[in-house]
Amino acid sequence: MGNPAIDGVAASGIVYRIVEHGPVRSLTEAAAARGVAVPDVVKTIVVRLADDDFRFVLVPGDRVISWPKLRALLGVSRISMPDAATAKQATGYERGTITPFGSTTAWPVVADERVRGREITLGGGAHGVALAVDADAAIAALGATVADVSDPGEA
Repeated sequence: MGNPAIDGVAASGIVYRIVEHGPVRSLTEAAAARGVAVPDVVKTIVVRLADDDFRFVLVPGDRVISWPKLRALLGVSRISMPDAATAKQATGYERGTITPFGSTTAWPVVADERVRGREITLGGGAHGVALAVDADAAIAALGATVADVSDPGEA
């Protein structure tokens, strides 16, 4: 069985590298295993606006979502984080492996402005797999909205 994340990034036409590593228990461990700085481990967080309306939010590893900023950007008064089963149903991926590339539904993507201009690593669709991509190329391929949607602090 193939990996939909790898198939998805390949289909996007952007240059990518597959980074395989063992189990990690934190963003710091993930950064070390991937050979990158913590901010370059970009978390793909799934948020729910309504029962069947989700967004992918890309946030640098050293930052957390700013809920007020994200709500203002999306023009909504309420956003929630789905439980693990709902996130998997919405994306096809387990938590810790989620990426917009190859998702079962191409939900809109919001990228924090701080991911631009660097090589980043994203979830690779399986535990211990990451995709290293040029952030600007990924933002363009995903049609992401880029905005200030984070605050300092690791989550």
